[in-house]
Amino acid sequence: MKIIEAGQVDQALAFPALIDALDNGFRGDYGMPPRQVFQLAGAGAASHDGFALLPAWNDSLIGVKAFTYFPANEAAGFASLYSKILLFDRRHGVPLALVDGTSITYWRTAAVSALASRYLSRPESSTLLLLGTGRLAPFLVAAHLSVRALKRVFLWGRDAGKATALQERLQRDHPGVEFICIADIAQHAGQADIIVSATGAATPLLQGAWIAPGCHVDLLGNHSPDRRECDSALIVNSTVHVDSLDNVLREAGEVLIPIAENVFSAGAIAGELKDLCRAGECGKPGRRNAAEITVFKAVGTALSDLLVAQLVLKTVAS
Repeated sequence: MKIIEAGQVDQALAFPALIDALDNGFRGDYGMPPRQVFQLAGAGAASHDGFALLPAWNDSLIGVKAFTYFPANEAAGFASLYSKILLFDRRHGVPLALVDGTSITYWRTAAVSALASRYLSRPESSTLLLLGTGRLAPFLVAAHLSVRALKRVFLWGRDAGKATALQERLQRDHPGVEFICIADIAQHAGQADIIVSATGAATPLLQGAWIAPGCHVDLLGNHSPDRRECDSALIVNSTVHVDSLDNVLREAGEVLIPIAENVFSAGAIAGELKDLCRAGECGKPGRRNAAEITVFKAVGTALSDLLVAQLVLKTVAS
């Protein structure tokens, strides 16, 4: 059985090839039982420490991802997320590889975000607003640049020093794009064609009143039912797509809170990522018109982890 570490994952993957692999994988046949997320401190506790198991399979592989999430870890000098993916052969169930899941998570989260944008943002989109300056941010920028010809990226983070360091890094990596640090989300949200939010915010950073017609909003940072990155107005005034209905309707406060407020319903969700990919196979766009505001809410899927790990295993073995 192969042991594949983070450095090997990073060497094996690239955009947009990874995005194409996810697109094809979501069009195919697969199994994906509900993921299991356990709050280690119990309901209502101040700690959000968690442990999760995500199983999935397709015609080639069986995979299970296990991860721990300890949001207060960084203050103690540890990473907030640790993860491994175990892969088995689909035909005989033989163990094939143990893959670093943390690096897979960054790559697949960014790839899923850009894949949704491929279907839901306007093709002429040129301005991105990115909320969040963590380790995922460079992956998100690279992924979105591979599907849209972005000319300008606004960067927002609570820590101005981190935002400036990210700006300098991204400007070196992507010299043809203008990167601008901002302090006021409300002032700049209306200028963005695409907004990607990848923060640990417990209360809304984005308000529906700020969003311009035709904007595509991607919400990635939250997977708790009592927290959210946007207000209810944004959900109500948008066409909402999700990565997984089952996961989102158990874990995403962005959707669950408006449902509890009786201003939105699960039946109003337009569909899942697999529906966008399969419609795209038939030449049908996900966006209905240029003025439509679209929202994509993702909490992560076992299939996306499996597909990325499958590509890594194939590349490392070749």
